Amino acid sequence: MTPVELSRTVLHAVRCAVDDGALSVAVPPRVRVGPPGAGGCGDYATNVALQLARPAGQPPLRVAALLQPYLVREAGVTDVAITGPGFLNISLDRAVASAELVRRILDEGPGYGRTDALAGQVFVVRVPYEVRAEVVADVLARMVGSQGGRVEITHGDGDGVDLRPVPAPEDPAPLGPDAARWALLHPAPHDRPRITADHLVQREGNPLFRIRYAHARTRAVGRNAADLGFDAATRPETPPAAADPTAADPAAADPVTPAAATPAAPDAEAPDDLDTPVTPVTPDLVALLADHPRVLATAGGLPHPDALAAPSRLTRHLLALADATLAHLPAVLPRGDEKPSAAHRSRLALAEAAGTVLAGGLSLLGIDAPDHL
Repeated sequence: MTPVELSRTVLHAVRCAVDDGALSVAVPPRVRVGPPGAGGCGDYATNVALQLARPAGQPPLRVAALLQPYLVREAGVTDVAITGPGFLNISLDRAVASAELVRRILDEGPGYGRTDALAGQVFVVRVPYEVRAEVVADVLARMVGSQGGRVEITHGDGDGVDLRPVPAPEDPAPLGPDAARWALLHPAPHDRPRITADHLVQREGNPLFRIRYAHARTRAVGRNAADLGFDAATRPETPPAAADPTAADPAAADPVTPAAATPAAPDAEAPDDLDTPVTPVTPDLVALLADHPRVLATAGGLPHPDALAAPSRLTRHLLALADATLAHLPAVLPRGDEKPSAAHRSRLALAEAAGTVLAGGLSLLGIDAPDHL
């Protein structure tokens, strides 16, 4: 369950409370959901009780207590705790939420995270005639477009928001289109970009290479799984009780060669158990996938200056996602005489979802995401 989906869940709980007469307020158009603050607990927290306290004519703690039973019975919610002046701290059934998230990503493909929240809105952005400003404005327009809005890029005087990142110290064109765009986009707008050959190095020390490599690896394990006779099941699986001793298997570092020395036939006796959702091997990966729509939506904060940093924010998000993906991949394929199981299929689904989001994010940056690297 993404933060956006959870906010809708909270709104549904409020609507149920109003329909039952427990609260007498107008249901707000939206509520904020985010990580718990100091003293909080659970996976997410919302200040909806504080938001509704005044119109309800009741103390925030009383509003929170009224909403608590409605929220805890929502699908995917396992516990709701009240902290501070009335914050509702929500714990999710991570297994169910993860399974739903992976299904959604695989269903929506590279369009995951796109909405029509900004439909009909047009933002005017003024930029100088300078290569970095032009590239950042282009990606900002792509991100706003992913939320249903439109950006008009203009030069010179007039209405609109100014976008003036620190200029590139030299022409980035010799780096090639992909590396040049990364060099201009990755630094925050107030930081000076580095136009160096480091962006071309095919090693994990190069952030752009790491993202594209992680994407290519997800595609490779899919091909290798097909060679072994199994495909993805759209649910993550329960982590083993002990660390997987095969996680450091050097064969996992090869994005092309299947990790199993001898192809193993699928285990005909192992049930898929697709209706029994369980928790993921890599919780950070699931959290980053769930956060992707929020990262895209930050571009919709225009004309606030913070929205101008959305392209740089997306690059950092994709880098964190790539690192979590690379940590997950060694557990995807069976080893040696091990037969493909439901666990491997669910891990493969999570890997394919990660590759899909990486490809979609790179596309918004205007950067190619090759299946082979």
